[in-house]
Amino acid sequence: MSKSNLLLTGREMDIMRILWESEKPLVASEITKMDKSLSSNTVQSVLRKLLEKKFIEVADIVYSGTVLTRSYRPTISKKDLLIEQFLNQYINNNSNIPLPNLVATLLKHEKNEIDTIVQLEQLLEERKKSLYTGEK
Repeated sequence: MSKSNLLLTGREMDIMRILWESEKPLVASEITKMDKSLSSNTVQSVLRKLLEKKFIEVADIVYSGTVLTRSYRPTISKKDLLIEQFLNQYINNNSNIPLPNLVATLLKHEKNEIDTIVQLEQLLEERKKSLYTGEK
């Protein structure tokens, strides 16, 4: 994803949150009902932008009352988007923060630091093996 694609407006994030929290694809009118601060025109406009950025896709064509309309679902998880945004910020801002320092700081904010350290050790071992065998 390009750098500009990762930047979402507040309204885009509002609609993404609604779609992430829904267990099923939603039509524009359902999104408007879930957040009364969103007008129908705003939702339609933002859905078009999210489609262009490929954050959502048309899940199906369904009836909304007596009218056929599109239902939408996210194509990226909230977790994946946050990771992509973080990496984009870290890499593109030529961060002078050494990776070990960054990881140590993040660990301090973990609820279960010991379990996370064990998981990181396993990931590091796997990564070492792949580097020795020439895999990416």
